[in-house]
Formats: sequence, C-alpha cells, structure tokens
Amino acid sequence: MKTYNTILVAIDLTKESNEVIERAQSISDTHNSSLHIVHVVEPFYFPYNENIVIDLASLELETERNAKIQLKTFGNRFQIPETHQHLLLGSSAKKIHELAEDLSADLIVVGSHGRSGFSLLLGSTANGVLHGSKCDVLAVRVATTA
Repeated sequence: MKTYNTILVAIDLTKESNEVIERAQSISDTHNSSLHIVHVVEPFYFPYNENIVIDLASLELETERNAKIQLKTFGNRFQIPETHQHLLLGSSAKKIHELAEDLSADLIVVGSHGRSGFSLLLGSTANGVLHGSKCDVLAVRVATTA
C-alpha cells in the first residue's frame, strides 16, 4: 500500500469543505502524514464599462481578507497549524499544482459536486487539478443541498 507523507487539501471555504478535510484527515491519520489546506482566490475580471465604477483593488483586498479569516477558521477547527494553511491568489488549478510541488505533496484532495446528468463529472477546479497533477488526486464526492 502506498504511503502518503504530505497531503494537500484544496477547499472552497463552503460548508462542504468540512467533508473534504475530514476525509483527508482520516487518510492523514492512517499514514501519519503532514496535512496542509489551501484556498485560492481568483482575480476579478470585469469588462470595461465607463458607466460602471468598481474599485477592483478594494474588492479583491476585502475578498482576500475574508478568505484568510475563513481559512483560519477551518484550520483551527481541524487543528491544522497556521504554517500549513495557504491562501493563494491566481488560477486555482495552477496555484494548487505549484503548491503541491513546493510541498512535495504526494496526494491532493479536492471536493467534487455531482449536480446533474454527468453526476461524476468534476467541477472545473477539481478537473483542472486532476489533469495537471504530478501526484495522486482524490476527489471527494460531497453532498450538495438544493
């Protein structure tokens, strides 16, 4: 059986993230692995319209500040040290791959929402992580509430 030394859990900060972290923590306990959590804040893109004035910099800062608070809440709930809590800015799949490589992670855990016809179809972030990863990826099927 393969042993996982470093597990990276990508979360979206929704309540379903609890399920994803719980599954990863169970694997981590079994393998005595180091467990890290990551959330990626994607940049805002708005088409230019001279009639609409939006302070994107302030909006992004506020989003980042809120994400940092939520990430810390998840970290505290699951006793994950602050040094293992990562908040990144950019393209989700790309940033998750980069962090996984930096940490020498041998497993990435992501949530998967089965919403319609192709119920096993991964979300775009999970799909992007799966297809560019150099290590194992576990997609945790999470319950969605309508």
